[in-house]
Amino acid sequence: MTSVSDPEKPVTSQEDDDDDVSPIEEVRLTVANTDDPTRPVWTFRMWLLGLLSCSLLSFLNQFFAYRTEPLIITQITIQVATLPIGHFMAAVLPETKFTLPGFGSKSFSLNPGPFNMKEHVLITIFANAGSAFGSGSPYAVGIVNIIKAFYGRSISFFASWLLIITTQVLGYGWAGLLRKYVVEPAHMWWPSTLVQVSLFRALHEKDDQRLSRAKFFFIALLCSFVWYVIPGYLFTTLTNISWVCWIFSKSVTAQQIGSGMRGLGVGALTLDWAAVASFLFSPLISPFFAIVNIFVGYALIVYAVIPIAYWGLNVYNAKRFPIFSSHLFTAQGQRYNIPAIVDDHFELSVAEYEKQGRIHLSVFFALTYGFGFATIASTLTHVFCFYGREIMERYRASSKGKEDIHTKLMKRYKDIPSWWFYLLLVVTLVVSLALCIFLNDQVQMPWWGLLFAGALAFGFTLPISIITATTNQTPGLNIITEYVFGLIYPGRPIANVCFKTYGYISMAQAVSFLSDFKLGHYMKIPPRSMFLVQFIGTMLAGTINIGVAWWLLNSIKNICHDDLLPADSPWTCPGDRVFFDASVIWGLVGPKRIFGSQGNYSAMNWFFLGGALGPVIVWLLHKAFPKQSWIPLINLPILLGATGMMPPATPLNYNAWILVGTIFNFFIFRYRKKWWQRYNYVLSAALDSGVAFMTVLLYFTLGLENRSLNWWGNDGEHCPLAACPTAKGIIVDGCPAN
Repeated sequence: MTSVSDPEKPVTSQEDDDDDVSPIEEVRLTVANTDDPTRPVWTFRMWLLGLLSCSLLSFLNQFFAYRTEPLIITQITIQVATLPIGHFMAAVLPETKFTLPGFGSKSFSLNPGPFNMKEHVLITIFANAGSAFGSGSPYAVGIVNIIKAFYGRSISFFASWLLIITTQVLGYGWAGLLRKYVVEPAHMWWPSTLVQVSLFRALHEKDDQRLSRAKFFFIALLCSFVWYVIPGYLFTTLTNISWVCWIFSKSVTAQQIGSGMRGLGVGALTLDWAAVASFLFSPLISPFFAIVNIFVGYALIVYAVIPIAYWGLNVYNAKRFPIFSSHLFTAQGQRYNIPAIVDDHFELSVAEYEKQGRIHLSVFFALTYGFGFATIASTLTHVFCFYGREIMERYRASSKGKEDIHTKLMKRYKDIPSWWFYLLLVVTLVVSLALCIFLNDQVQMPWWGLLFAGALAFGFTLPISIITATTNQTPGLNIITEYVFGLIYPGRPIANVCFKTYGYISMAQAVSFLSDFKLGHYMKIPPRSMFLVQFIGTMLAGTINIGVAWWLLNSIKNICHDDLLPADSPWTCPGDRVFFDASVIWGLVGPKRIFGSQGNYSAMNWFFLGGALGPVIVWLLHKAFPKQSWIPLINLPILLGATGMMPPATPLNYNAWILVGTIFNFFIFRYRKKWWQRYNYVLSAALDSGVAFMTVLLYFTLGLENRSLNWWGNDGEHCPLAACPTAKGIIVDGCPAN
């Protein structure tokens, strides 16, 4: 509910002025230089749609997180879907004014006027709260998943809830104190927010077309909803069409080449939108230059480096193991028995570890870590070489220069008192410390580990925020945090993933919080409204996330165990499998026994050096040959990090994502630009929504009753030999003797 504003009051605006317009051209072209402070934001519509959207998005993203193709429904879906609902509510809700006790003579109404853009922005931010950069499920839920599903141990619901809430909220405390450095300055322009701004403006423009965006959305949603019955239930093989396996049904090598799920994916196709949009989000909202960079890096790594390493050089005895797998193996090619090396105190049993021997990885998994090391190092040197001077100049200019028009317009609204952030930081830190001290038997992490993780996250938040705000690149701390703590505190898997989550996600949530504040800055949303929506949304989302996780973990038999589930079961938890393996590698066994002198993969550490030197070489070439305009386009962080989602993402996901993204963001964008501008984002939201609703419907109507169709079209990918090793003498169940 809100106070009724005077409908006759004129819209407040400010003419452009050469002295205060934004110095960034993209911002000048995208963001309006006007504001109407009389527009109501604390409306009944905003609260109702915001709470419902947050609840629905949290439920669906957590529900999908366990599936083989974990569709992530982004805030753009909510952005598009809530628009017609908001207009409908504005048309039917009563406009009667009334007063409430304690508010004096101030009048309120359930319907204070037309549904406006500011309400819409807050609803969208509400829906996306608690999800760092649209990642779907909170990172900390993975800790609960691996404890219950993979390690077979227990953790209380209360401890799980505290873990999720504190890791999601901790970074908000110091992020709010950094707003004056990375939100208010005009040169800190946060490129990713401009996509949202342009879409909001497009959706709220007058629409006199015969086929409105709303009508197109519902037609596309209905088509997506109906179609998903086929790949989702009637003919599930359409999700993974690996025709090479069908032709060469007895060849291990052919199936390793042709399998889209457990091989290199040559010729693999999908007719399932969930597979297209899994892991990499919808390709319709990714700019084409990013698709090209990812394609080049993906093609070089998957179709050049991996085949040479596997069949050519047999790196690390690669042929003893499947070519593409996130599982851990013994030297003989068998699955590593992880529970056997965990003692009664949930720590490493050295005797049992030595009995089984060193852990071995598939060549793809090993090189994934190597390229991950290189990506981290190359990101830092790339930004330093190509953007270092620009960042410093912009930072100095923004701290000393004049305020741009957007900052001036925002001065009209009450700012957030600093003590709000101090209080939030202190309370969250105290609760986190209590979790580590009084429930240490469940989280393993010592209190000093929490302080170390918080200090690490806080120290990186400002530089990474500056990098993100000026270059749209966001370096992650996940590998660094687990590597460092694995060296300091080895043998404790849950302590390692808790440290990683507090160190990495606190920073990521802080950057996401600041990004949302910049969106609110551009859209002229009162800061206090922004803060409360983000905080309440994060608390609500975290509670729903753990509720859904707890329900699924306790109701689906053998969830996450792909070797124990039926062939057509979608509950394989690919992301949690990688999270579990990371807990074993970095926490339980420790980096010294994997990537150090006591392990097989110490050579992977050279990737740090290679990644650091790569951008320097490119920069020197650019300086030596300044007329060669193609040299600066070599973006090694993107190229080296192209396969950063693999595993759990597979070549099938990448092939489909690249193909669909190229069709829409190159061909349609170039030759049907008006259609693209009008319907592209709407189509993306409709496809996501249709698949989401049908998947949930299928689960509650058929999945709970275990009703399935048993025929050839539902027998999986039909590439059983793709998971076999090719070395002679290695015997694996279900694989032919070599």
